[in-house]
Amino acid sequence: MNYAFHGDFDTPQLRSLKSHLADIMDAHGHAQTPDPGQAGLVFHEVLPERPRPFRRMSQATFVVGVVAWNGEAWETPLQALYPLLVRSLSNLTIAAAPHRPLVLITPELGHYTVDIESPDWEQNLYERIAPLASSHLVIDNIFDPDLPESLWAGTSVTQDMREASRRLADWDLFPSPYPLADTLPPEDYKHLKRVFGIGGLSYGNLSARHEGNTFWMSASGVDKAKIGTVSEDILFVKGYDAEARAMRISIQPGSRPHRVSVDAVEHWGIYQRHPEIGALIHIHAWMEDIPSTAMNYPCGTVEMGDAMSELLDQDPHPERTIIGLKNHGITATGPNFPDILRRLEGRIRTQVPMM
Repeated sequence: MNYAFHGDFDTPQLRSLKSHLADIMDAHGHAQTPDPGQAGLVFHEVLPERPRPFRRMSQATFVVGVVAWNGEAWETPLQALYPLLVRSLSNLTIAAAPHRPLVLITPELGHYTVDIESPDWEQNLYERIAPLASSHLVIDNIFDPDLPESLWAGTSVTQDMREASRRLADWDLFPSPYPLADTLPPEDYKHLKRVFGIGGLSYGNLSARHEGNTFWMSASGVDKAKIGTVSEDILFVKGYDAEARAMRISIQPGSRPHRVSVDAVEHWGIYQRHPEIGALIHIHAWMEDIPSTAMNYPCGTVEMGDAMSELLDQDPHPERTIIGLKNHGITATGPNFPDILRRLEGRIRTQVPMM
């Protein structure tokens, strides 16, 4: 994986951080290129007063937004820095403030620090970046207008999905979608939709097996508390097209579907490897005493799906369990949504621990 820097990096903390990043990337055998357009990983300077995106040409380019931060609102870094991550269209944001640890922010609302006073902080930072930057994103959808007419109105499972969504919303576990269209300048919003095919950020999802490895799943970028229309905000996933690196979705002819949840590739892998699992609920919350993935891979990556499946492989009862996703949330399995909700009720912590 080659890398590049984009921006001036002309403040003292950014100059220093750039030098250390180059040293650790070179030490691990990554080549620096002067052309950010040819890099797989771009460290992009983000100006807090005027955040703009690096105009990546493909989804494969991983952008780390680097911010010179004054450290204000140190106790609530998400409030101060998450809007910068969104407006700069970054996959990860690093904020450098004088005499403070580095703060890292992820699109999944993760936020954690790297202490630059630690003797091995460069390696720690590298280990926070490299696995994420080298992961394989699967968020494209191929919509086929071939949904059987018998499924146009949904099934009892899609009705259970609607009810489960509303109940989770009542528990305040489905935050409102992040208003990208209202946050980004029009030209940046168009660029986001052109490269990634998404128009909004939302948090959490639900899916349930139909027959074989096909399954129903909630859409992305919508208010989960209000889902209810098959082929629009409830999608029928029939498979994964490895050659196109895209999820294949069956829809009713003439419908106007949202993109399926970014986690579809993860759920697809789980349903394939674990035929005993009937439903999945993913929320940005936590529970005590659950196993967790070792790395906070981005949503919608093959690596995240593999890490989740490995945890389920180790569980004596993968068909009815709950696993943690580091710095992200939990995923619960079960035979159906009512069963999962009964096991979640009263046990959820809304605050995800950051590690």
